[in-house]
Amino acid sequence: MTVLESMTELARAAKKASRELAALSSDAKNVALNAMADAIEANVPALQEANAADLVTGKELGLSEAMLDRLQLTEPRILAMARGLREVAALPDPVGRKLDEKRRPNGLRIEKISSPIGVVVIIYESRPNVTADAASLCFKSGNAVILRGGKEAIRSNVLIARLMTDAARNAVAGFPESAIQVVPTADREAIPALLSLTHLVDLCMPRGGEGLIRAVTACSKVPVIKHYKGVCHVFVDREADLAMAEAIVVNAKCQRPSTCNAMETLLVDRSIAPGFLPQVAKALSTYKVKIHADEASIGILQAAGQTNLKPVQPTDYETEYNDYEMNLRVVDGVEEAITHIGDHGSAHSDAIVTRNEKTARRFLSAIDSAAVYWNASTRFTDGGEFGMGAEIGISTDKVGARGPMGLDELTTYRWLVYGQGQVRQ
Repeated sequence: MTVLESMTELARAAKKASRELAALSSDAKNVALNAMADAIEANVPALQEANAADLVTGKELGLSEAMLDRLQLTEPRILAMARGLREVAALPDPVGRKLDEKRRPNGLRIEKISSPIGVVVIIYESRPNVTADAASLCFKSGNAVILRGGKEAIRSNVLIARLMTDAARNAVAGFPESAIQVVPTADREAIPALLSLTHLVDLCMPRGGEGLIRAVTACSKVPVIKHYKGVCHVFVDREADLAMAEAIVVNAKCQRPSTCNAMETLLVDRSIAPGFLPQVAKALSTYKVKIHADEASIGILQAAGQTNLKPVQPTDYETEYNDYEMNLRVVDGVEEAITHIGDHGSAHSDAIVTRNEKTARRFLSAIDSAAVYWNASTRFTDGGEFGMGAEIGISTDKVGARGPMGLDELTTYRWLVYGQGQVRQ
């Protein structure tokens, strides 16, 4: 069987499952999700065993420490997967909601009803927990999902999906097993083949580095929801609470630097730079953060005894490091910060730290990113943190979903029209 034939068979099964999902009630879906959570919790040792083998593969592939951290399934992370499944079960069913209703002069009654998208392909790297998050959100929203993780996580991903489908099949009559599928091959030709099937696949969502997302977008013939990279900024204004600013900067960069919502560039108002920069650099040095500093900031930090520095290059400002590495620039106020973010940002997540509401409002209105923060870390751009339960991805597109994508973002809508024999004149 060729790769195209194999992917066509997979997609046909998913399309059939997407139709069968429509027959499941909200209660049945919730029972299935809770059974999936029970199965994940009951199999922590098996999941860690599979993941240990994946970590060996990850090291052989030369993944960075930050990327290996994304790959690792610790017991708390496994239990968090199960908790996420239960949180999705507790959320309202997004399918079948009446979004609008109209009565026309000719007597027609027209309803706008939320509906599943159909078959969704998720392509992602390293993080096995995405398997559970994506599968649960697609299932709850009535979509069949085809999952393609990286080869470094194949054992973890396959086991997670199998545990979920086995548990759902045992818990709910009529559960379509092909509602959750993992692409069974690491062959690179599988993705172009799968994404050529416009009559079977409705949407693709890639999650990972810019290279992966651009490659998927270039080859896909089905719609793609994406963000290319997360070049996120924190701007510390001259009227910031500096203790708050330090805490936000350290959290945004160091709490989990491999994520797309981690800060990559720190912008600091010139008037507070001499006092604030040595303070925040000392806090960052605890994590051995390498700083790419502009001319103004590098002088201040060298005078303060900081050594883990290098001169920033123009291309650095558009780099997503995904590691303990960042850019630093001194700017002349909020307007220069806004210009810098507009020139170099990725429209993902950006923050201002200030006590001045007028300055904050200017920043919030001018920064055209999916999530813009005032006195908070960019690390909150996440479906769970936004109260969506698990998250299927983050979009920086302006048409369709934007920002963290939860259940509502996985639905489209249909028009239902009720008449009494009307014909158009």
